[in-house]
Amino acid sequence: MMTSTKGAVRHWTIAAASVLALAACAPGEQAPSDDEPAANVIDDDALAEVLADERRADDAKRDEFRNPGETLAFFGLAPDQTVIEYAPGGGWYTRILAPYLAEDGQYIAVGFAPEGIDSLGADFQARVREGGENFSAEQSEALGIEAEKLPFHFGDSIPDELDGTVDTVLIIRMMHNLLRWGIAESEIAALRDTLKPGGVIGVVQHRAKPDADDEFADGNAGYVKEADLVDFFSENGFELVDSSEINANPADTADHEAGVWTLPPTYALGDQDRDKYTAIGESDRMTLLFRKTGEE
Repeated sequence: MMTSTKGAVRHWTIAAASVLALAACAPGEQAPSDDEPAANVIDDDALAEVLADERRADDAKRDEFRNPGETLAFFGLAPDQTVIEYAPGGGWYTRILAPYLAEDGQYIAVGFAPEGIDSLGADFQARVREGGENFSAEQSEALGIEAEKLPFHFGDSIPDELDGTVDTVLIIRMMHNLLRWGIAESEIAALRDTLKPGGVIGVVQHRAKPDADDEFADGNAGYVKEADLVDFFSENGFELVDSSEINANPADTADHEAGVWTLPPTYALGDQDRDKYTAIGESDRMTLLFRKTGEE
């Protein structure tokens, strides 16, 4: 049974206590064991150092589900790139990306402008706006990186001088929100403008089954069909470069009563069938790499 739009927004709001947070839980499968190394593990001492930093002690508990090293390797990230993290939320990936890029690259955060999304409500819109305005200072204090190296922009006011300067945009577990809120095309257009010719967007997204009802897979339950997402990007100036099963979880049936939020870490149904959902783990995710087209 699909969760209602109202219910989905409620679960998104709960998960977004730190403002800018995205209605998404962390999906994925167990990381490969030492004797079964992942094909895409990044061979990068700088990233390995960031991932092992003691400040990530709590964050690292989710690495087995989010597979950050393998995911960033698949997206072709390098420490000298200019990278946009879209909708950084509570900062889980920020605490990897910002230190990784601080010396030779450039980290940029971009969030959605909340005022046009009526379903979020005025109070929540205000908190999102405030969170974006405070993002640079708060992350600077937490990470010990100058605030000037951690700029934040809303999607409707990205500076023109960023156009054509960005190597990679990362959109992690957020496309369902953009689609259900009706802002996907405008946000992707703004992000596309920032990319260099041939620049890429890396997407990780909760994956609906191919035969799921279109109504269920419209984003309101957190899940989106892979074919639909590929078509969306194709229609908006991108081509699919590659896909990966790094973050797949075949145990996820992707048909839960309260949508993706039924699964850990959100447990939207509380203690109801909690052991069952713990055993499933976090959601099945597609991992897709798109290249900007038309300006080579």
